[in-house]
Amino acid sequence: MIIRALGASNAEAYRALMLEASSMLEAYGAYPEAFTSSVAERARMPLSWWEKRLDNPLDQLLGAFEGEVLAGIVGLAFEPREKARHKVTLFGMYVNGAYQQKGLGRQLVEAALAEARKHPRLQVIQLTVTAGNDAAFALYQRCGFIQYDLEPLAVRVGEEYFDKIHMWRELNAD
Repeated sequence: MIIRALGASNAEAYRALMLEASSMLEAYGAYPEAFTSSVAERARMPLSWWEKRLDNPLDQLLGAFEGEVLAGIVGLAFEPREKARHKVTLFGMYVNGAYQQKGLGRQLVEAALAEARKHPRLQVIQLTVTAGNDAAFALYQRCGFIQYDLEPLAVRVGEEYFDKIHMWRELNAD
């Protein structure tokens, strides 16, 4: 498995992983409570939107590849505001079902931490995880993240609401 930065040339694979890999709804459809965007919202976006997403200088997405297959992703959102530029947000973490339970999630989080550490101004990395997603919560804890808040009713899927756990860690605290 190779983990590397994604660029605009990976837009089709990224879109497929998030929406419709193997003719099944993938990330947005399988785990609607984990993402603030819905399948319908993202499916309406043209390929150019996905390309721009991967070329945005404030976001960096890393992909895990097995050969040519994009098996998982994780993103870093850099803070543009001067007083908050010491923080980065980990987002969009997803591993294709065929690759889950094989340690790839941990590899992606560790790769994101390593990438964030390349930026000397960054001190803190934050994320949110859906309350009740015990596997993801445990993964983030193993990677040194600490819960600091709970946001009630953070995401609504149909008539159901889901809370989000806010977590953080210092980048250079190991």
